[in-house]
Amino acid sequence: MALNQRLDLRQGQSLVMTPQLQQAIKLLQMSNLELQAFVDQELERNPLLERDERAEVRKPAEPAGAQTDMVTALASSSAAEERLRTLDTELENVYTHESRADAANREQAAPPPDSGWSSLRPQGALSLDAGDTDFDATLTRPPTLAEHLTGQMRLLLTDPAEQLIGQHLIGSLNEAGYLTADIPSMAETLGASTAHVEAVLARLQACEPSGVFARDLMECLTLQLKERDRFDPAMAILVGHLDLVARRDYAALKILCRVSPEDVKDMVAELRALDPRPGHAFGAEPVQPVIPDVIVRPSPEGAWTVELNTETLPRVLINNQYLARVSANARRSEDKVYLSECQTNATWLVKSLDQRARTILKVAREIVRQQDAFLLLGVQHLRPLNLRTVADAIGMHESTVSRVTSNKYMATPRGIFELRYFFTTAIASSDSDGDAHSAEAVRHRIRELVAEEGQNALSDDAIVGKLQASGIDIARRTVAKYRESLGIPSSVRRRREARAQGPQ
Repeated sequence: MALNQRLDLRQGQSLVMTPQLQQAIKLLQMSNLELQAFVDQELERNPLLERDERAEVRKPAEPAGAQTDMVTALASSSAAEERLRTLDTELENVYTHESRADAANREQAAPPPDSGWSSLRPQGALSLDAGDTDFDATLTRPPTLAEHLTGQMRLLLTDPAEQLIGQHLIGSLNEAGYLTADIPSMAETLGASTAHVEAVLARLQACEPSGVFARDLMECLTLQLKERDRFDPAMAILVGHLDLVARRDYAALKILCRVSPEDVKDMVAELRALDPRPGHAFGAEPVQPVIPDVIVRPSPEGAWTVELNTETLPRVLINNQYLARVSANARRSEDKVYLSECQTNATWLVKSLDQRARTILKVAREIVRQQDAFLLLGVQHLRPLNLRTVADAIGMHESTVSRVTSNKYMATPRGIFELRYFFTTAIASSDSDGDAHSAEAVRHRIRELVAEEGQNALSDDAIVGKLQASGIDIARRTVAKYRESLGIPSSVRRRREARAQGPQ
């Protein structure tokens, strides 16, 4: 068999993902915070891009664009000329801002001139007579759990070797305050005995918050009960059987603890008042509020007004004047290639941001049209909806709709919801000619049935019967799955808790 080489020419078509197309897809699925961070990086990297400062002073109701600004400026100029013709005077004789008396009062109220001693004041110091005080420099952050425990450790442990062990123990805590390291392994690493490390740990377990340095939940609760002087033999048995407490098996706990049912209820209530994660009280990140990307308001005509939240839309411009000035002075070919790439990337970014906003608005309007009954009547009227239905209605691909609904939120008169909330599976109706029901609406109905059951806990079969009577064809396993997703315990546990609480 002979081997030879040859050159063939073939023609074909294929889809190529250009870097610009990949960037547009990436922008589409970003949240508003991720988009702001990405735009900030592009502003630092591309010298031709600049932020549209006009967006900060423009009212949300005003449309964006250079044409609108030009019309506003012309209208203001025409109004000024008409005013001058009415007053029959020159421009320098018209006081457009303040009178001479007002200017004199303002000069009298001005602060005295700087004596020169202000330069010696520490930066960020709080001054009551300064109008432009930098309050950011005076703010402090709350201490972290490690910082809080290190300060206490230095008071409890004076020996340098014990302080070294204490630092390793503090460094082995997780965010909840639990010790995750293995004591023998740590002792071997530090060259100390296991008993020495255990002794240091026992002393550190007296630190605040109570319950830190515990190795499991049982030890964490035990430390807190000992600190409150409530760790008696009956409570020790209760803490040792947390599985029965989770199942609310109060009858078995009464027998094990040898106390009355009322005492069991008081002990369980005291146990629930403890903090199972004492470390979460320190160094917590500030809660970031959800900023909606789309705002839905009822219109006077009875329909819905869907608009984008302008505060979440970054506005960037291409500085053509700077580009022309730099291009005129560019001599080397490398500089010209760099400017060309910057111009291409800037143009594509502006187009991608505009296309992203248009796509989000188009998908949001179709969702509002499909879920009109939910906005009017509530979650029990949420329709089953999938991505393909919305994609076919607006003429887009299903994957595009999936990217749009990722990490995007909509503010409605009924609250703020993620766009994916409106996409739920369909559950058939028990009537042959009835409409399908949304899975979220069925979950809401199950929650209502459990809330109205009172002392007689409904089993899953009983819930299935009530749902089928209301026209929902659902299986028992589906009811159990929805009940567990809602955090509702089984009917057996609900009956035990009802009996333990007694008649209301």
